[in-house]
Amino acid sequence: MPTAAGLYYFLHAAEDSARPPVILIHGAGGTHLNWPPQVRRLEGQSILAVDLPGHGKSGGVGRQIIGEYAEDLIRFMDALKMRAAILVGHSMGSAIALTLAIEYPKRVLGLGLLGAGARLQVSPELLQNAANPSAFSSVVQWVTENSYGPLADPRLKELGLRRMTETRPPVLYGDFLACDEFHALEALPRIKAPTLILVGEQDRMTPPRLSRVLNSGIPGSRLETLPDTGHMLMLEQPEAVAASLSEFVRSVPYQAGR
Repeated sequence: MPTAAGLYYFLHAAEDSARPPVILIHGAGGTHLNWPPQVRRLEGQSILAVDLPGHGKSGGVGRQIIGEYAEDLIRFMDALKMRAAILVGHSMGSAIALTLAIEYPKRVLGLGLLGAGARLQVSPELLQNAANPSAFSSVVQWVTENSYGPLADPRLKELGLRRMTETRPPVLYGDFLACDEFHALEALPRIKAPTLILVGEQDRMTPPRLSRVLNSGIPGSRLETLPDTGHMLMLEQPEAVAASLSEFVRSVPYQAGR
């Protein structure tokens, strides 16, 4: 089981070292399995899909601040002697990727932001319920119901429900707290890395207007909207997301060893 800096990661190693590594960062209450095989195994790319602290197969405890998760990723990259990478984040993972691009610009070659926003406010009612362990099942049910588009396979939603239920209640609550305090709007113009923003047209967790704000704020960024798709766009439309990400990562300038 590969680990670095205490974090488990799934590795798809490419034979061609001339391409930069890609790190996949899951969202709140998620694991590396939130990334479907089509994305975890992009052809010709070295892909590392990480479990954040306290999530999935990683030990430790979850964080309550996005910046602390960002520091975890820096330690992860350092442990692997990875100077820089393309970061692809979903939801809370996108907030972590954005923070790294702002605070550690030399470590970020490119940004893929899925279901993202410069702010990720969580409703007070959801936060209150998430803080109550006895309400955990209802919180997971609500998140699942609102994370998929109208055409999503019910079996996909059921699998998502089971996987999130495996998250410890304090970890999910901490993730929601981290999302709620995240605010990067004013810093967006500082981001210089090439950026692709993907959003589901029917995303109810991070509505498309939040992606449009990112697109307006990040210089040179590109926005793509997937029709009839919700917040879990990479699971609902794995082929389309993989194709967009593959085209994007191949366009990111990179010189091996620099």
